[in-house]
Amino acid sequence: MGNAAVKATAPVSTTPTDFFQYPTSEGPWFKCEPDAVMLPRCSETGISSAAETPPVTMQQLFKLAAELKGDKPALKVERPCPALVEGKPPPALPDHEWTTWTFKQWHDDSRTAAKGFVSLGFSDSVNVWGFNAPEWMISAMAAGFAGGKIAGLYPTDAPETAAYKVVHSRGSIVVVEDKGKMEKLAKALTARGDSKRVKAFVAYGFEPAAGEKVTISNEQVPVISWKALMELGGRAIDEEIDRRTAALVPGECAALVYTSGTTGEPKAVMLSHDSVQFECASVWQQLSSEGVGTEPVQERILSYLPLSHVAGKMVDIAASVYCAARKPSHVTVYFARPYDLKVGAIKDRLVACKPTIFLGVPLVWEKNADKLKALGATTRGPKKALATWAKRLALEHAQEGQLGGSGAYPPGYSMANALVLKKIKAALGLDECKFGFTGAAPMRVDTQEYFGSLGVNINEIYGMSESCACCTWSSNAAHMWGSCGYQMPGFEVKAFRVDPTDLNKKAECPRAPTLDNIDEEFQGELCFRGRAIMMGYMANPDLGQAHVDELTKKTEESIDSDGWLHSGDKGMVTDKGMVKITGRYKEIIIGEGGENIAPVPIEDHIKKCCDGINEVMMIGDKRKYNVAVITLKAVGANGEVPGTDDLDMGAKRVNPEVTTISKAMDETT
Repeated sequence: MGNAAVKATAPVSTTPTDFFQYPTSEGPWFKCEPDAVMLPRCSETGISSAAETPPVTMQQLFKLAAELKGDKPALKVERPCPALVEGKPPPALPDHEWTTWTFKQWHDDSRTAAKGFVSLGFSDSVNVWGFNAPEWMISAMAAGFAGGKIAGLYPTDAPETAAYKVVHSRGSIVVVEDKGKMEKLAKALTARGDSKRVKAFVAYGFEPAAGEKVTISNEQVPVISWKALMELGGRAIDEEIDRRTAALVPGECAALVYTSGTTGEPKAVMLSHDSVQFECASVWQQLSSEGVGTEPVQERILSYLPLSHVAGKMVDIAASVYCAARKPSHVTVYFARPYDLKVGAIKDRLVACKPTIFLGVPLVWEKNADKLKALGATTRGPKKALATWAKRLALEHAQEGQLGGSGAYPPGYSMANALVLKKIKAALGLDECKFGFTGAAPMRVDTQEYFGSLGVNINEIYGMSESCACCTWSSNAAHMWGSCGYQMPGFEVKAFRVDPTDLNKKAECPRAPTLDNIDEEFQGELCFRGRAIMMGYMANPDLGQAHVDELTKKTEESIDSDGWLHSGDKGMVTDKGMVKITGRYKEIIIGEGGENIAPVPIEDHIKKCCDGINEVMMIGDKRKYNVAVITLKAVGANGEVPGTDDLDMGAKRVNPEVTTISKAMDETT
């Protein structure tokens, strides 16, 4: 087995014309109006130039995808969803029994749904509230064909939060999975008293009664089934949506992605068609360097992250459309079951679909690691010795596979791979995975090391909703544990020392010689700019001038006069071009003595040392000393819901007699 090709430095362009220039006289570099249009920020050369990535709408790309890959499978789902048996998921259906949409069927159903939406009185936005499903992705593309935008709701949103998003986004059609949620949403909209645009609810997870309606502020709003929507659209003529689709321009908003709203109501990030398709172009250029998407074969992904989240929206919907339109390959999206995260069955779905590309949030990787460690702890004798030997060799290779390493395979690696590592990857469902990566939260180095010992490389990426997902990338040939990668093509990523009273006053921090050198002189606020950056936070005039002023101000506080998007993350960039996050500026603890303490590295170290801890939050601002609040690993906890009282994984191994959180908290135990 030959040595892997590892880069000495990150593959980052230094050609000025590869980046859009931001003359201050042409600012501000944002817009907040719902119907705003922004000119694509194209560079003279490189991938962000109009020559290499022509500005188009997602609907234009989708039409091309249907023409080029029309007979290829695009979406696959188990229908009906197999029910849990005594709390456990039954085996997956054989692949040929999954309900399938080809790219042509997905495209045509999206047009039909769009005609149905228009017949119901659609304008502005489609809201979808429910777990990932083909109907979710059809609705997302249908919104564009109808001349509007998609504005997804998180499955875990409280009814009041969902109601705010529906009103704020000017939602006119609400596609909903659950009848109980629909009824709660109607009550929340009524309680607000300012819901005037909702024309219909479309049910895809239940069958409404004939002629069913819900009341919103004394108005009777119809509820129709998905089947009825498609029948309605099937009877409509094409001319109206043809006109609306033709009127779309690349610089207008394609999607609203809502932030968490931790300091007030959620903010709606406006992502233009051009931002979305350019992000896809940059991502697929990086994947192509890994040999992904370069041949006329099927690539596979598992859809389980919320499609309302920027990661789910970009990976599952946008990137699959882009690949079919622009690359030799096509992507088939397999849908997880709605309960998979809650019952810890994501691995079962991975085994069923064998993804070639897998985005796992750190929690998913860590849960799989916990299960494997627990299994390994029960192994004895020659089998244990064989596994230990194989994992040692794999870790040696993984360490040498980092940026600047030799990429060397130690003697015996081929045998270790054949006897042990391939079997472990098959058990994880990753035996055909060409590229595994993580994002949405920082990943602990010990987790990357552990999977490295199994022959699985996890590439960390970094970005935010406001940057249309990732703006840094790690590849199999250019990655470092503890770094979130290098700036992607078409992006600029820098660390600035920013004046706390004026974000337009800033100075670039010097590059750090190594990732471990975290002296303050190298650290600053991570900022990025490029063609994929958001239009701005949407301000809805229906909610009053104070609301418009507030959202405009928040956008001004995020994008400066030079076009830099300020992340709020503290970090640095190394001489080799690798980016490292060291904390959040708003998270910095200033003790009573004036000392500045970054809690994130400490919190991560505690979690590394204590296998039973799920989350740690340090508290110590303006105090004499720091304390920490911790949560223990619990069955069913998935990052969105807290789970049950039963301890899980490492938390169970602390004391075999303590099996619940409540008992662990009992000081008499």
